[in-house]
Amino acid sequence: MKKITPWALVLGLLSLLSSCSSYYHYRMFNTDSSILIDSIERLRNSSTSEYKIEINDVISMDVFTNSGEKLVDPNNALTEGGSASDSKVSKDPIKYTVYSDGCAHLPMVGNVMLKGYTVFQADSIIASKFKPYYTDPYVKVTLLSKRVIVFGPDGGKIIPLEYQDMNLIEVIARYGGIKLDGKANNIRVVRGDLKNPDVQLINLNTIEGLRAAQTDMVPGDIVYIEPKRFILKETVTTIVPLVSLTISIVSLIVVFK
Repeated sequence: MKKITPWALVLGLLSLLSSCSSYYHYRMFNTDSSILIDSIERLRNSSTSEYKIEINDVISMDVFTNSGEKLVDPNNALTEGGSASDSKVSKDPIKYTVYSDGCAHLPMVGNVMLKGYTVFQADSIIASKFKPYYTDPYVKVTLLSKRVIVFGPDGGKIIPLEYQDMNLIEVIARYGGIKLDGKANNIRVVRGDLKNPDVQLINLNTIEGLRAAQTDMVPGDIVYIEPKRFILKETVTTIVPLVSLTISIVSLIVVFK
């Protein structure tokens, strides 16, 4: 037994070290301060601009006739009866991709250049393409591919930016909020080229921290909510199976001895 006991202690020590190291491996995007927040400063100093449609973006569109009459008069209350030309052309939204040439291939009108235009401009461009086919076409384009990624205690989620100027608080709310196992004082926003990203540390524990933060979200942002770690609980959870295994091995050796 005197020879066995040291080996049991060694196994217990290794299990303790492995549980401690797992704490550090779980953390992501480690930094003690904001890093060269050039893009965030540019956003602070620039006026609000609309999203521009880019290559690989995905859109959907709704096409209406008579300048969108059906949107304000869905039951034909303003006219007697209805005709096929008053109906909505597309019932179910279909997704269209903006390809590498900057064009989206749309039904009836073919390729339409959309790269670099805002959604409002795309509405007018596509509507003009449908004029030969419909009376006073009205087009509503929806941009589907603008999103941010959130990592936190509940894992990773993709949060779509449903409208312009969606802020950090709204994104965190869509994620599910910051629960007891999340750190509100250690939120990181990673922005820009991932090879040389800008990182902003945000403390939502105080109003001052909220005021100091640039909370407007930009498509492609990564938000990381650092989870709280309950080291004692995790260490016990990790050690118990190893201790049980060690005791079982020692018991078997003792029996055979």
